[in-house]
Amino acid sequence: HSSDGGPTRTRHMMNTKTYMRGFTLIETMIAISLLTIAIVAPMTLTMQSLQTAYYARDQITASNLAQEAIESVRSIRDGNILNNAEGGATVNLLNGIPIGSNFTIDARTNVTQTCNSGVCAPLQTDGNLYGYQSGWTNTNFTRTVLATYVPGPGVSDEIRISVTVTWQTGKLNSRSFVLYENMYRWVADGSASG
Repeated sequence: HSSDGGPTRTRHMMNTKTYMRGFTLIETMIAISLLTIAIVAPMTLTMQSLQTAYYARDQITASNLAQEAIESVRSIRDGNILNNAEGGATVNLLNGIPIGSNFTIDARTNVTQTCNSGVCAPLQTDGNLYGYQSGWTNTNFTRTVLATYVPGPGVSDEIRISVTVTWQTGKLNSRSFVLYENMYRWVADGSASG
């Protein structure tokens, strides 16, 4: 019967139908699962990388804001030294630096302000500079400065400046950066030389 296309041909067509059924439901679900993993894994890695980058950016900003406060306090002290050296009214070299209580300092003007109940206001920005000015936007950074006398001989000749900058990046926990520096009364009050 093979010459007239009878039973041999029918057997061959049945075998072809068995192999051409297509994907089963299980194969389709496995393919979709693998595709999902292939898409979600890189997206998760990208999200974590962005969070880390934002945290690093904010940590660098906090470090710079702390150093800026130290430099502003030093500028107040050095301005008092210059005032005395130029023959102005004799002032205490540490005049204008609140000793023993938390305060803020605006680095643009070196103006200090004692914090209410020890809690300082958040820094503000105009988009370019940080400071404290009406109409500026609050940032997620709070800078707290504390100046204390260093115990020892000549108790009022050395102060320790402690600057704490706290912030929160996204949903991460609140972070803080602390910077310390000691400043000395390196010339006598009312004189231009030590």
